[in-house]
Formats: sequence, structure tokens, C-alpha cells
Amino acid sequence: MAQATVDAPSSPEKAGTGGNPWLVLLAVSLGVIMVMLDGTVVGIANPVIQTDLGASLADLQWVTSGYLLALAVFLITAGKLGDLFGHRRIFLIGVGGFALVSVGIGFSQELAEIIPGLSPVGALIGLRVLQGLFGALLQPAALALLRGAFPGEKLNQAMGAWGAIIGLSSAAGPIVGGVLVENVSWESVFFINAPVGIIALLLGVFLIKESPVKVLARIDWGGVVLLSGAMFALVWTIIKAPEWGWGDSTTLGFMAAFAVLMAGFIFWQSRARQPLVPLSLFANPSISIGTVLMMMVAFAMFGAMFFLGFFFQGVHGLTPLEAGLRMLPMSAGMIVASPLAGFAIGKLGPKITMTTGLVVTALAMFLMSQLSMDATFVESAIPFVVLAFGLSPVFVGATEIIVGNAPLELSGVAGGLQQSAMQVGGALGTAILGAVMAAQISTSLPEHLGAAAGTIPPEQLAGLEKAAAFGGLPPGLPAEFAQVVGPAVSNAFMDGMHLAFLVSTGVALLTAVLALFVKSGRKIEDAPLHVG
Repeated sequence: MAQATVDAPSSPEKAGTGGNPWLVLLAVSLGVIMVMLDGTVVGIANPVIQTDLGASLADLQWVTSGYLLALAVFLITAGKLGDLFGHRRIFLIGVGGFALVSVGIGFSQELAEIIPGLSPVGALIGLRVLQGLFGALLQPAALALLRGAFPGEKLNQAMGAWGAIIGLSSAAGPIVGGVLVENVSWESVFFINAPVGIIALLLGVFLIKESPVKVLARIDWGGVVLLSGAMFALVWTIIKAPEWGWGDSTTLGFMAAFAVLMAGFIFWQSRARQPLVPLSLFANPSISIGTVLMMMVAFAMFGAMFFLGFFFQGVHGLTPLEAGLRMLPMSAGMIVASPLAGFAIGKLGPKITMTTGLVVTALAMFLMSQLSMDATFVESAIPFVVLAFGLSPVFVGATEIIVGNAPLELSGVAGGLQQSAMQVGGALGTAILGAVMAAQISTSLPEHLGAAAGTIPPEQLAGLEKAAAFGGLPPGLPAEFAQVVGPAVSNAFMDGMHLAFLVSTGVALLTAVLALFVKSGRKIEDAPLHVG
């Protein structure tokens, strides 16, 4: 089927977001700050949720995985909805829905009392899934609004400021979460989204003005079904593979389903008159390479960083607030590093800046692989600051080359693509590095136990291995037994965490090689747009 070509509008002002671009940045940043706060405080609240609701480790994983699954499945479709119906409208729906569901999460126990057969943990997980759907509406729309508000030559600066704001919210999250969890309740970390959401809504209504461009007149429902099915199969496989086994027939079956559905989606997009994701979008090498870069750096970062909360609270024995303060140097470093990254990309281009950033990221990951069990604040702060200055150029650069090089009319899809790459990469990193860590613990724990390993029943030893992956001991162990096996479990955890960081070091170096092929691309607002 022949492709249709539509002339894009000649200027961002006609097609994108009107008003002062920096005020638009302020408005959309508050919405994303709400999401970032939620993501960081949930990690701090998990241990208390486990105690208060009697949640199992699998339940806690689903508190995170359910949100991730909904987010990853819906992101690109949500971006397309913004392209069709206006990014401002979709952004405001996402902000309002996210804040409202957050309040509902805080009342999970009350909802369980009202609805027969619903447990508090079940209510929490279900609402987290719904929260993920609203988060998917919010995030691509925010990036698309920035794409429309800032001209091409200013987008680097905007993305640098964007990264600094995200760094600030990441820094505040663990501290705010720690204060609330210790002094109020775990529910309060969700209630805090309500005032932030209200402010974001008000600013969005008054500061963001939009003249939506309706190049495409309808939703590609066939593409939505095929892509959603493919993304579900992929993310579900990633989440469940550690439990099923990577070579298990169920895992292989879901991987095959992903391959078939994705092949079907690509074929459908090549034939559809108004495709969900025009394949011509990937004709720009920067968009394709940027997507892979975003996925790989998220693999290295989120996969390895997942274990640090358990290290600080489980092995190190810190309180939630103290753990949050330990993470502060990285987030605070991003506040400084992100604007510098935007400036460097504007002066040096993305290739040199991103490659250098990935080498610095690899150095930081290697330094983290050398952390000792009793590492001081300074000893952990040094690699965290180094990591901030390594990651910032990559996240700012990859976001800019994906969203900035996309036609304005596809900025929502591009924003969804960027966020999907990050979520899938993070999920892959958590699952694969988790499997690497579990395998190392299985090897190391008997060695650290020494002769005592032979006296422990196999089922109890398996329980110790599973708990060691979270830096702690199974509940209900006799005090004398816990004193004997505790040091061995902690040492086994450290062995696994060190190996995970070494693998992340290798991934960062491999990604640095890929970054050498990045080109800045062209940002021409009046270029013709292929829509089929």
C-alpha cells in the first residue's frame, strides 16, 4: 500500500504548545515529579508494607511489577492518544487520575473491608496497576509538550533542566518517604501525591495552551491490540522468568508469543493507512539507536540499583530515612550534571557526550562492585556522584535524540517509545541481574556457611538463599540459628551484588561502543511526514 505524505506545520507555535516554554516546563515537571516521588518512596515503604499487611516477597514484587506491567504495555498507545486528541488534555487526565488513584492506595485496607473477598494486598496491587495506566498517559504527553514548546536549538537546554528536576524529585523522594514512613505511616507516602497533583493540574490548566494537530483521524485499533499483546508477553516473561526458569517451556512460549505478535504488529503497521507507529519514524538512525541506548542504560542502572535499598536496610541495618540519605548524593549530583549535559550536547554533539557518559557510568558501576559490607557514607557517596555525572548525559541525550528528532505530529509516540525503552530495559535489568545474583548466592552461601551447610535441611537452605537475595533472613528463625547463619547470608548477598554491578559495568561499556554510531539528526519542523 502506498504511503501518504502530509506536510507538517511550519513552526512549533502553530502545531505545538503555546505560551512561555519555561512555564510549560514547570507545569509538566510537577506532574512528572509526582510520578518520580511515587517511584522512589514505594521502595522505602516496602519493608513496612510487608510487615503491616503481611505481604510476601512475591506480593511486594507485584506492587512494583503490576505498576511496571501496566506502564510498559500502555505507554506507546498513550503517546498516540496525545497525538490524536491533544497532549494537554491527555496530560491533565493522567495527572488527575494518578493523584486520585494514589489516594485510593492509601485506603487499601478500608477498601478491602468494604469489598468482599478483596484482601488489602490485593487492593494495593490492583490500584498500582491502575496507577500505572494513568502514569502512562502522563509521561509521554509531558515530553511531547516540551517538544512542542521548545524549538530544536533550545531542546537540549530543556532536557537538561528536565533531568535536573527529575534529579531533584529523586533526591527528595527517599528523604520525604523516610520521614513519612517513620513518623506517619506508609499510606502517607501515597497521600502526598494529592496536593502535588492538584498543583500540577492548576498549573497545567492555566499555563499550557495547545492547538492540537490532527494529522491522523482515528485510532489504529489493530495496532493497539497487537502492540499491547506483544508488550504484555515481553514484560510478563521478564517478570516471571526468574520464577519459572529462563529455559522453562512456559517462558519460551511467552517469548515466542512476543516474537509472533511483534512480527504481526510490524506487518500491520506497514499496511495500515493510519498506523499507530509509522515505521518511517525509525528511518532516522538517531531514533533507532537512541531507543536501544535508552534500553541498555536502563538495564545497567535500574537492574543494579534495585539491590541497593536491600543492601542499606537489610545488610547495613539502616532505617528508611538513613537509606534515603545514603542515596542522596546520586540524585543531588543529577541536579548539577543534567543541565551541564544539555549544554555539552549542544556544544559537542550527542556522540562524544553520550560515549563519555557511558564510560563514566561503567567506572561508577565498577566502584560500586567494590563496596564493603560496612561502607561509610563517603565510600558510597563517591560512586553515586560519579554515576550521576555518567548517567545524566545518556538520559538527556537519548531523550533528546528520540523525541527531538521525531516529527512534531509524532512527538507523543516518540515520548512513549522513550519511556517504553526505559521501562523494558529496567525490567530486563532487574530480572536478568536478579537471576545472576541468585545464582551467585546459591554458590556463595554454602561456602560462607562452611560445615554448617551440611546440617541445614535442603528446604531451609533454599529459604535462606531466597531471603539472601533481599539482604535479610526468613521470618521466624530461632535467635540462636539466626546469629549463626546471619553473617553468611549477608556475605552471600554482597557477593551477588558485586557480581551484578560487574555485569552492569560490562553492559555500560558495550553501550558506549554503540553510542559512537549516534548522529545528531535533523530537527526540521516543516519536513514532510510519512503517515502510512
